[in-house]
Amino acid sequence: MAHVYNNGAFEVKDLTLDINDGGSPVGGLSRIPDFSDSSNIYVFPAFCDVHVHFREPGFFYKETVRTGSLAAARGGYTDVCAMPNLDPVPDSVENIEKELDIIRKTAVIRVHPYASVTKGEMGQVLSDFEGLSSLCVAFSDDGRGVQDGDMMRRAMLKAKECGKIIAAHCEDNSLLRGGYIHDGEYAAAHSHRGICSESEWRQVERDLRLAAETGCKYHVCHISTAESVELIRKAKAAGVDVTCESAPHYLVLSDRDLREDGRFKMNPPLRSERDRQALIEGIADGTIDMIATDHAPHTAEEKSRGLEGSLMGVAGLETAFPVLYTSLVKTGIITLEKLIRLMSENPRRRFGIPDMGDICVYDLGCQYAIDPAEFLSMGRSTPFEGQRVFGKNLLTVCGGKTVWQI
Repeated sequence: MAHVYNNGAFEVKDLTLDINDGGSPVGGLSRIPDFSDSSNIYVFPAFCDVHVHFREPGFFYKETVRTGSLAAARGGYTDVCAMPNLDPVPDSVENIEKELDIIRKTAVIRVHPYASVTKGEMGQVLSDFEGLSSLCVAFSDDGRGVQDGDMMRRAMLKAKECGKIIAAHCEDNSLLRGGYIHDGEYAAAHSHRGICSESEWRQVERDLRLAAETGCKYHVCHISTAESVELIRKAKAAGVDVTCESAPHYLVLSDRDLREDGRFKMNPPLRSERDRQALIEGIADGTIDMIATDHAPHTAEEKSRGLEGSLMGVAGLETAFPVLYTSLVKTGIITLEKLIRLMSENPRRRFGIPDMGDICVYDLGCQYAIDPAEFLSMGRSTPFEGQRVFGKNLLTVCGGKTVWQI
């Protein structure tokens, strides 16, 4: 017997049922393996991550579509949306087809590419929205942010015409001032240059005005500040078509947890404890719609240069659920049902990614320490290294095929 998630609640079911016995939750598997201790076995709808970086084409030495999709499968994901900061940037049909060809040949799960908002993500000329709309899940200039407000307005109008989402990396470059971690107590105490919170929320504020004006479907990536949460909360109340995501590291860690180590460096940075608590409140009241990993692998050398010199980005697909389950569910901050909605149902609904009946099977009683040496991702840098967590994925089924089994 196991706990099977169904229509927002858990039912205790016998997982030895054959899949052809109407309504079995195990989509394409002939039988679930006989796990010895079933009291802690939970069957979830497979997860969906709307924000990953698989680095192909262009940066295969950091991650490939194959290794990234294997890591996703290990984490319980069967649908992910791949960001467009690639080489070539998917700003034309020709360029996105190069990425799609790699996906078709090597991905073990479904990988949905973003197209860029602007040519080369340079913020100067709009990409081919009409040609790309049928090939991409949404449009984003993730990693840069669209600096010019008029350019963003034009992009939103194009996206509305095409019925697509603009997913925005909100960062005002004029406010960065060479910073690389949060402009808080740790930065001051250790003589680091800080990134102010305003660099994020000021552009969120701008884009929410434009979304209200244009009627565009707007999504805010990886929010990290209390001000962003409040701005989005008010915009939703006013009827703006906006959703947003945060990532596990912003919900679990703050700048109190920083170490002089590149595995704590990401963009946006880990913010203050006040910001973290505001994000938790945003999760609780529905302001934050989903949790995405912003899985952003780099080489070991690129992450070995400390807080100042390391590149921004951490691996996240293989740690997201256990970290969130341990830190948010077992502590009573949110329910397990809520976490499943944040990681599976809500992202699929917003981004139009159908539920294909995929599942992942977790042993929630299994406790272990996170060991990056075990990752299937080529990226091994995580702020959660060594943390003891509960929840190990035993099995992932995608499209009727077992894509991960322990």
